[in-house]
Amino acid sequence: MKYFYEEFYVNTENRRDLKNITEDIEYIISKSGIKNGIILAFVPHATCALFANEDEPRIREDYFKLFEKLVPQSEEYKHNIIDNNADSHLLSALFKQFYIFPLKDGKLVRGTWQELFLAEFDGPRARKVVIVIIGE
Repeated sequence: MKYFYEEFYVNTENRRDLKNITEDIEYIISKSGIKNGIILAFVPHATCALFANEDEPRIREDYFKLFEKLVPQSEEYKHNIIDNNADSHLLSALFKQFYIFPLKDGKLVRGTWQELFLAEFDGPRARKVVIVIIGE
């Protein structure tokens, strides 16, 4: 069994932002030499998350509407007294900081339209993404 670890950074431009990181991960898979196993993507941050879904302009707009509907930026949250980003922490808690995909024949096993996104809730920032690949 082999193990491969790599980190990369994603620069976000807006307070709430979406970055498709699928190509970055596929490039790392090709460097790893691992053909079959699992891949873990992880963001070590409390105000961003990862999710898999379709990358289409109108659904991107819908994601932002959903974020605002679930956790409005304008609410008076207790945490905002010390750091004006409570909505970012709450959204991050509703999503997750990791995603796991199967790896088969050197390719991510994913649905036709599935892409992996980094969802920024407190940008702009440079976000670290950790990739761990385990397999053969």
